Amino acid sequence: MLDETRKQEKRERILEAAARVFAMRGYNRTLIANIAAQAGVGKGTVYEYFDSKADLFFAVFEWFNDQLATKALVQIQDLEGPAAKRLKVLINSLTSAFVEIEDLYSLVMEFWAATASSDMRRRLGEEFRRIYDDYRRLIAGLIQEGITRGEFRSDLNVESVAAGLVGALDGIFLQAWFDDNIAPVPLARNFLDSVIRGLLFRTEGGEG
Repeated sequence: MLDETRKQEKRERILEAAARVFAMRGYNRTLIANIAAQAGVGKGTVYEYFDSKADLFFAVFEWFNDQLATKALVQIQDLEGPAAKRLKVLINSLTSAFVEIEDLYSLVMEFWAATASSDMRRRLGEEFRRIYDDYRRLIAGLIQEGITRGEFRSDLNVESVAAGLVGALDGIFLQAWFDDNIAPVPLARNFLDSVIRGLLFRTEGGEG
């Protein structure tokens, strides 16, 4: 059991080191030797855990998204209160988590760029689809709950709103990556406030 724990810890160390090296140097300019040096292990040790640089890169992609999900996702179903409040909690958690790992955000650019490679398009593309689908489903579930409870308008296209919110978050962080003057967290929160005002059910008198 101790050996398995140590192996897992070493694997985590290699993944963290690889994430930082890929973020600094990019996939094409990174050598396994660079990652081994960053992790404080021998080059052969890296190959004990990963068959190739491509396998390690994909493992970093999975690790990165797991880190983001762990930091961001809360048990929305266990929170009390209206759907709008819970939707805000979810979006705030996601945006705050991204800020916590912003020094690794260049990895996202590397992951996107890698989907254009014939070697990784299918593998990364399938994972990207799964991740986006998970977030869309989570957001759509909250919106549908709000409709069912009479909190949100009944004429909403739930899937479109969910996809739009996910896309908006991507876009906000992409803009912040290129422009230091953009603060992604307050921008995302203000955007969500505006969206929620449009989602809310209103009586004929105009009151929500």
